[in-house]
Amino acid sequence: MNVLGVRAVGEWALLFDVRPSHRHAVADRLRQAAVAGIDEVVPGENGVLVCFAPGCDVDADALRAAVDAEVVTETIPGAAELVVPVRYDGADLGDVAQLTGLAEADVVATHVACDYTVAFMGFAPGFPYLDGLSPTLRVPRLNTPRVRVEAGSVAIAGDRCCVYPGATPGGWRVIGHTDLPVFDVAASPPTPFAPGLTVRFVEDGG
Repeated sequence: MNVLGVRAVGEWALLFDVRPSHRHAVADRLRQAAVAGIDEVVPGENGVLVCFAPGCDVDADALRAAVDAEVVTETIPGAAELVVPVRYDGADLGDVAQLTGLAEADVVATHVACDYTVAFMGFAPGFPYLDGLSPTLRVPRLNTPRVRVEAGSVAIAGDRCCVYPGATPGGWRVIGHTDLPVFDVAASPPTPFAPGLTVRFVEDGG
């Protein structure tokens, strides 16, 4: 069973409770379902939100049956890859090295060796939560969040990595920066990140 439960969210949305390892495959299947009126499908931590055009008469049981027709795989074959160049000059790189017992160069080498996937978007427009961080680099958030973290900051906390899309407060530990435009409201699409996307970080020596 791919869907653990279905709940109404307001009048024109349904939340499908799923296992985190199934979120992208379930979201993909929902997008392909032959159901009129689906406006948007949004993967989250433990669920997939399906938003409908106002006034649509949606059969939740039929939609769930379509998703549960067969067991989904944990990955989506052929997912696109985004390469993110990083200058590893972050303010917290030294602290991460101390917390993990690694040399700074080994923190960098471990970070670029990981295979990341965008789990979901949230917190701020264009903010990607990335799965795939090595257990070796799992460190707690800052005790006191920064008032301002610059756009393009590459940071880690817990079992995830992120890239800040704009200057916002934040408590993740910043290990580097990228010049890749992470969020531009005038661009189409406004961010190069999307749920299910494979992400690879490479060291930018410039």
